[in-house]
Amino acid sequence: MSAKNTTKVLIDGKIITLSGYESEEYLQKVASYLNNKIAELSQIPGYKRQRPETKNTLLSLNVADDYFKAKNMAESLEEDIEVKDKENYDMKHDLIAAQIQLEKTNHEIEKLKKEKDELNGKVRELSDELEEFLKQ
Repeated sequence: MSAKNTTKVLIDGKIITLSGYESEEYLQKVASYLNNKIAELSQIPGYKRQRPETKNTLLSLNVADDYFKAKNMAESLEEDIEVKDKENYDMKHDLIAAQIQLEKTNHEIEKLKKEKDELNGKVRELSDELEEFLKQ
C-alpha cells in the first residue's frame, strides 16, 4: 500500500489540511473542484445570504448530482463497451467461419483444376487416337 499523503489546500478561502493515500496533485484537484462548485453556486442570486448549513447542503447536492451523472455516464459507456465487445466477438466468429469456407472453396478449386487437367489430358489422348484412327 502507498504511503499516506498530507497536504494543505485552499477551499472557500480557508486553508484545510487533507490526508489520504492519493497523490498531493489529486487532493489539490479535489479542492479545486470544490472551489469551482462554490464559485458556481455563488453566482446564484441570494446564495450568499443563505445560512452556512444551507450552503453546505446545496454544495453537497451539487456534488452528488455530478457524481450520479458521472456514474450514469460510466454505466452507459460500460454497456456500450459490452455491446461493442459482443459485436467484435461475433465479427471474429464470422471471419473465422468465412476463412474456413474460403479454405474449403480453395481446396475444391484445386481439386477441380486437377480433375480438369486430367480430363484435358484424356481429351488429348482421345484426339490423338482419333487422328491415328482417321489416318488409317
